[in-house]
Amino acid sequence: MSKIEVNQISSQCGSTLTIGQSGDSIQLACGATQSGFGRTGTVDWDTTAKTASFTAVSGNGYFVNTTSGAITVTLPAGSAGSIVSLKDYANTWQTNNVTVTPNGTDKINGNNSDAILNTEDQSITLVYVDSTKGWRAVQDSTSDVSGATYIVATGGTITCCGDYKIHTFTGPGTFTVCSVGNPSGSTTVDYLVVAGGGSGTFSGGGGAGGFRQSFPNPATAGLPVTAQGYPITVGGGGSGTLTPSGCGSTGNSGTPSVFSTITSAGGGYGGIASGCGPVATTGANGGSGGGGGTFRSPGGGLNGGTGNTPPVAPPQGNPGGKGSYDGPSHTAGGGGGGAGAAGSASPGGCSPQPPGTTAGGAGGAGTGTAINPSPSVGTPGPSGPLRYFAGGGGGGTNNVTTPIGGVGGGGNGNTTSPNGSGTSGTTNTGGGGGGNGEGPATGGSGGSGIVIIRYKYQN
Repeated sequence: MSKIEVNQISSQCGSTLTIGQSGDSIQLACGATQSGFGRTGTVDWDTTAKTASFTAVSGNGYFVNTTSGAITVTLPAGSAGSIVSLKDYANTWQTNNVTVTPNGTDKINGNNSDAILNTEDQSITLVYVDSTKGWRAVQDSTSDVSGATYIVATGGTITCCGDYKIHTFTGPGTFTVCSVGNPSGSTTVDYLVVAGGGSGTFSGGGGAGGFRQSFPNPATAGLPVTAQGYPITVGGGGSGTLTPSGCGSTGNSGTPSVFSTITSAGGGYGGIASGCGPVATTGANGGSGGGGGTFRSPGGGLNGGTGNTPPVAPPQGNPGGKGSYDGPSHTAGGGGGGAGAAGSASPGGCSPQPPGTTAGGAGGAGTGTAINPSPSVGTPGPSGPLRYFAGGGGGGTNNVTTPIGGVGGGGNGNTTSPNGSGTSGTTNTGGGGGGNGEGPATGGSGGSGIVIIRYKYQN
């Protein structure tokens, strides 16, 4: 190998000096440095992630890890051609931001002030141009170039539908997120949370359990989750109570269902007929309200309970219907509210009606959903593939007409005149129980609730 030792190489003529020939590589010796060539527009990446505030060095790129908290990056003193790059190491800049601070009186994009980086998976390259504009961003990428990854979870009864997994809880359990994917795959879940329905009484129908779902939900695209266990509560239906002879006793509301930050309220119980003790003649408030009781003296019926209690948006339920006056020895309660419609009022009026002619109010219709198309959950609707939940219970009556429960598991009012028990709401639908007629008879119990969680697990 030949060796040339000189202090300077100059061109013999012209302004171009060629070193080597086509195909050759020009290499600096190990440990040698260069000056005067300038940079090529790229940086040398420091692959040890930064976890605390630091001052950057021109020519370097840094992976900045804000998992434990926000970080401040101070730029070096600017000179034309200086370059610094930054990259979100752990996809956490949206939670713990990076503050980029100019050195002294230097500027960033024309302003002597900090810049905030707060976008998940962001990367940025800054080049110092001049004293007027200072550091300018020549590259700002918020694209996730990693392959799609998906939520992995356990709990409940797991079924698949296309590219989605569905976890169904018909009782208490835990939805355990083992790992969370990325935006190219899945990071959120859709949910259906239905509470237990209220019981029917002598005479109002029970209100349906609160109905809350995020599917389909283009506005929020579901609920974000993290790798942890989420306890699941499935609300029970309110127990129906016995009317021993002539008068009834107060019913029972359903209990809430809970997933993460989503709580659905239990349905309200139906109101009882006036003149009976204890006097609790209006329907109870709840996810959907219970149907109103009957006035057994002139003056009309009593109001149903208020739905969507406590209030959420969109509403989780509707009010119960009003009961009616049907003479001193008859009863015609209002229907319980459902997730999709209010309970119907009994068609009776304020004056005595001919015996055997006044029906109780029908239960309000529930709501259909496609979050789980399985025929093993919910009830079929009037048409199409939707499964329905949270129908209100039909009001109780002494008369021959059977007050029907709302689609979605609402129980019918009593089917035998005058002494008949109400039908219970369907299990795991949150349907309200049907009201009963004269005793001895029992109001229908509310149906238990359900929690369903759905997410994408493949593409």
